[in-house]
Amino acid sequence: MLHTTKGIVIHHFKYGEKSVIAKIYTQKYGLQSYILNGVRNQKSKNKAIYIQPLSLVEINAFYKEKNGLQQIKNIQLDIPFNSIPFNINKSSIAFFIAEILYKSIKEEESNSKLFDFLYNAIQILDLKESHFNNFHLLFMAHFSKYLGFYPQMPNTNNNVVFYFDLQEGSFMNLQPYHQAFIALPLSSLIYHVFGTSFDAMETLVIDTKQRRLLLNSLLDYYSLHLSNFDNLKTLDILEEVLS
Repeated sequence: MLHTTKGIVIHHFKYGEKSVIAKIYTQKYGLQSYILNGVRNQKSKNKAIYIQPLSLVEINAFYKEKNGLQQIKNIQLDIPFNSIPFNINKSSIAFFIAEILYKSIKEEESNSKLFDFLYNAIQILDLKESHFNNFHLLFMAHFSKYLGFYPQMPNTNNNVVFYFDLQEGSFMNLQPYHQAFIALPLSSLIYHVFGTSFDAMETLVIDTKQRRLLLNSLLDYYSLHLSNFDNLKTLDILEEVLS
């Protein structure tokens, strides 16, 4: 059955001499694996832009239910990027987010709310002209809603001492009995990250050291709630670029 759907390119790897297999999160069918023939030959250099991490594409493909590998008839950019490929900070963030998606999304079924969140978030990163170095922190915080472990967010004020319990996914007044928690002052920062929208990104005042600590805390949080979430290859590059 031939179908047309929007998609977000998450990952690709070589297949044979001239082809690739691309993992694409689609609007209609969730995560799918597609074979793209002839992408790696000299005559198809322009097609490489279609399979860059987080590319927003429209694909025309043959879909067979429960088939591990789908065949693409045609692929094109749905919304071309303005800045991500040309800004090393943004491209490093994009590669990192793509790996986060690769390690966390497994569902081969439609999820319109998740797709819309991802599609809009990627466009925000591309269009944001400044104050985007904390984007990946906000992305991980809000993405956790769709993965099912967004923390309970109590009403609080600056005088309240609380701990972020990574294991339970909640902010608590008492120190947890286990070691998987974040204490002040970092717990206060991570609380604000979870409570800040992309539109208010510039209100987050975070230095390089704090950004690194927050990212490691969020990665620990993800690791506790997702299986096989470790050994991210893009982490060192991201931290070096944003330092």
